[in-house]
Amino acid sequence: MIVKLLVEGGSMTPGPSLAQQLGPMGINIGNVISKVNEATLVFKGTKVPVELDINPSTKEFKIKVKSPPVSELIKKELKLEKASGDQKNIKVGNISIEQIIGIAKTKLSEALESDLKSMVKTVIGTCVSLGILIDNKDPIKVANEISQGKYDKEIKEEKTIPSPEKRKEIESYFAEIKKTQDAKIKAEKEAEAAKEAETSPTIPTTSTTDEKEAIDTKKTEKKKK
Repeated sequence: MIVKLLVEGGSMTPGPSLAQQLGPMGINIGNVISKVNEATLVFKGTKVPVELDINPSTKEFKIKVKSPPVSELIKKELKLEKASGDQKNIKVGNISIEQIIGIAKTKLSEALESDLKSMVKTVIGTCVSLGILIDNKDPIKVANEISQGKYDKEIKEEKTIPSPEKRKEIESYFAEIKKTQDAKIKAEKEAEAAKEAETSPTIPTTSTTDEKEAIDTKKTEKKKK
């Protein structure tokens, strides 16, 4: 029997779904979690697909760890916690074509794509949905350049590590992009707050001094009476 799971590498924990799948077979869940965490420790902090091949009669199981989804590999490469919620306007990272090729190589053996170039295009497609630039450019533009053969040399040579100079350039470029984005977001929030302040009804209040004067006036009027 095959049980498919998606766990966080090295940090699998008990849960209702796991109990429902393994409990009826009398499998020691604690033992499964321990073995899976040991097998996925190399992917710590990343979501990883895992298959358990279970023999219900003997209660023995084998673990098969697959490579993480493309989106998780990209986020791990760039040390990102999450993707952009507005990928058209907000970019969350800048990755090199060499890193893209490296991720494509990792996924190629498990993917439907038959060659590295096709797998590179698939990884680029994921960059579009995550809000990731590639070599300082929009990933859609890079995908077109791939089709035109611009990166054939890098793909054929399976280059997976950018030079230190290129990595620094990519990081510096994105730092400027982020600075501009953050300033725009801040300005939009301030404008929205100012607009809300203008439209909010104002509640008239009496100052402490005014209140004191009003009380003194009433006392004076009573004395006169």
